[in-house]
Amino acid sequence: MKEYNFDTTNFKHGISVQMRFSDLDALNHVNNGFQMHYLDVGRLNYFADVLERNIDWSNDFLVLVHLELDFIAPLEMGMDAYVQTKTISFGEKSMKMFQRIIDKKTNEVKTTCFSILSGLDREKHCSQPIPEEYKKRFTDFEKGV
Repeated sequence: MKEYNFDTTNFKHGISVQMRFSDLDALNHVNNGFQMHYLDVGRLNYFADVLERNIDWSNDFLVLVHLELDFIAPLEMGMDAYVQTKTISFGEKSMKMFQRIIDKKTNEVKTTCFSILSGLDREKHCSQPIPEEYKKRFTDFEKGV
């Protein structure tokens, strides 16, 4: 598994995702594209839980600018797919996140995902600083405050 310079094991947030027959490829594994969808579901739920509101991505301030995925082991029908999500760090205009998909029954890591989101000014179509109040909410959540 890839080595990172941050903790990849302790997560304060996780959500089970429903696996469907249509998610499978010819090898009976969950298709990589569907795994990305599972990660999106985990990210959306994480944001809603941390910010304590539903996110309207057509109006909110963040946009996904980088994804780095490692498919470590097959995710197969019958496994309990569970997406764990955490915020790693903030810059002035960006935030770094880490996610993984595990089989909740065995805790085996199936997929890992490193991502970067950027603050977005939708009118000017350029990056903008992430408000300090949002940074504090995510930081407090990760600290367990």
